[in-house]
Amino acid sequence: MSFRIIGTGMYVPPKAVTNDDLSQLVETSDEWITKRVGIKERRISETEFTSDMGTKASLQALENAGVKPEELDMIITGSISGECSSPSTACMIQKNIGATCVAIELQAACAGYLYVLETAAAYFALHKEYKKMLVVGCERMSGIVDFQDRSTCIIFGDGAGAAVLERADNYIDSVFTVKGNDEVIRIPHFVGTSPYFQKTQEDIGTPYIHMQGQETFKYAVSSIAQDITTLLERNNLTADDIAWIVPHQANLRIIDFASKRLGIDPSKMFVNIEKYGNTSGASVAIALHELAQSGKLKRGDKIILCAFGGGLSNAACLIEW
Repeated sequence: MSFRIIGTGMYVPPKAVTNDDLSQLVETSDEWITKRVGIKERRISETEFTSDMGTKASLQALENAGVKPEELDMIITGSISGECSSPSTACMIQKNIGATCVAIELQAACAGYLYVLETAAAYFALHKEYKKMLVVGCERMSGIVDFQDRSTCIIFGDGAGAAVLERADNYIDSVFTVKGNDEVIRIPHFVGTSPYFQKTQEDIGTPYIHMQGQETFKYAVSSIAQDITTLLERNNLTADDIAWIVPHQANLRIIDFASKRLGIDPSKMFVNIEKYGNTSGASVAIALHELAQSGKLKRGDKIILCAFGGGLSNAACLIEW
């Protein structure tokens, strides 16, 4: 027993930062960013923290599902950019929406929402009394981006996506991979002010996103292709059986290269990166909501969600809509 998705929601801040805007901060251009990454603008929070955005996406998902906060049995969030180490973003969302259920948070960077869905499926299987859950991916990536680093500040944006799940059998299969690595993608913490700790901030780097672009690109294309192939083969399916693939929105070229490697029509890949950039753990959740709202999904469609990111961690899941 797992779940089916009965409602989705999303929220992005009102402030849109264009490529031309960023060209005033670092040496770049609209043409260069569009060609290299596929992004035209991204949303950047001016006043809202991660939990604020997650709350707004959650309320929309609950409304779309026709579910009240007090009906929830669990809230699970995925985020690497919460305003506090404690309480977690999940706990703050629970408070903000007026729920009283268990609330926990996972951290798997850009693949976080996939890990959240897998965890939800496990809790549904373990707790027979659970009937409904809220799952959220929410990020304020602008808070951990160095806006003097043109290799990263052009990529990331802020936002949140959410879904309400109910007990069912529509979560068909999944694949997860973790390869511990802090060289390709890394976001150090502040080391603190302990007079006894003998390491300095220079030993681990500034507390912003550090990413090796080319290595990330190769890893991403490979992981998407391998994970989708695994799901198709394991379930005796072909690409023709899949209505949509919703990939993590990290780079349009990554999505294009992966579809070519898989031999899948690029039109099956849902893409919205041009509007929001890379919103990390919120990316797949936001994309899924927009796809659901587009009217292009119908009940019974098989879809694949896939993501990759820091950890290194990647994942994909097969869902019946």
